[in-house]
Amino acid sequence: MAAHYEDRYWTSSDGLNLHYRNYPGPEGTAALPVLCLHGLTRNARDFGPLADDLCARRRVIVPEMRGRGLSDYAPDSNTYNPLVYVSDVEKLLAEQGITRFIAIGTSMGGLMTMLMAANQPGRIAAVVMNDIGPEVEAAGLERISSYVGQGRSYPTWVHAARGLQAIHGAAFPDYDLDQWLDMAKRTMVVTQNGRIGFDYDMAIAEPFAKPGNAAPPNLWLAFEALRDVPMLLVRGELSDLLSAETVRQMGARNPAMRTIAVPRVGHAPTLDEPEVRAAIHALLDGIA
Repeated sequence: MAAHYEDRYWTSSDGLNLHYRNYPGPEGTAALPVLCLHGLTRNARDFGPLADDLCARRRVIVPEMRGRGLSDYAPDSNTYNPLVYVSDVEKLLAEQGITRFIAIGTSMGGLMTMLMAANQPGRIAAVVMNDIGPEVEAAGLERISSYVGQGRSYPTWVHAARGLQAIHGAAFPDYDLDQWLDMAKRTMVVTQNGRIGFDYDMAIAEPFAKPGNAAPPNLWLAFEALRDVPMLLVRGELSDLLSAETVRQMGARNPAMRTIAVPRVGHAPTLDEPEVRAAIHALLDGIA
């Protein structure tokens, strides 16, 4: 089957060639586009099934942050931080003439969504926040720090899948081999030496370990910019990054937020779960 997307590129302010998948959507559609923002170690493939689904009605744009996928690696690892990622994406939106959109953000992508809302309140028409909020739990950050940037590689896809299971098995206790293989193919590539490795610059671990880079401060203020914006908050029932108390506070601050908990899943749901997909469609059906 032919791909629904085109590979496109834009240039960051510091000269990096950055990649995004463009899913054009129906010809002549006036529907607001969807911007999908991936997590720390992920890439555009993370949203493949969801974008294939949503582009039946809307344009979908899935940028790959610097240091991931087909985007250039940064010569200065200090630029691997959410504020710079937001600046990169803002440049893409400006070039595309996009002034209002729907945002779907997984983990780090959700942090970026809040920062973008704070930059220009009112331009985000609806939001899907995937297992992330203004308060990020220290236990989850410590777990991520334990594996990010380690540069493991594997001789076969099955070895890669089992390697992911060893790292993330507690978050996905019911996954079978096929699901681990799917996760491996979303997050890894065949490298130049023929082994299978992660599809990101290992240097992203350096700034992640510095205070304020993994989760920027004062995000509750940024979240206030999304007050009354239609929002779906997806939380993995086993999440160690987003607490039930943070979910409660988010709902109190945004009465337009609906929450869905994915049972037997930690950080982060894939957004391909049937109940999540139905909830995303219900949210977007109310947006022109």
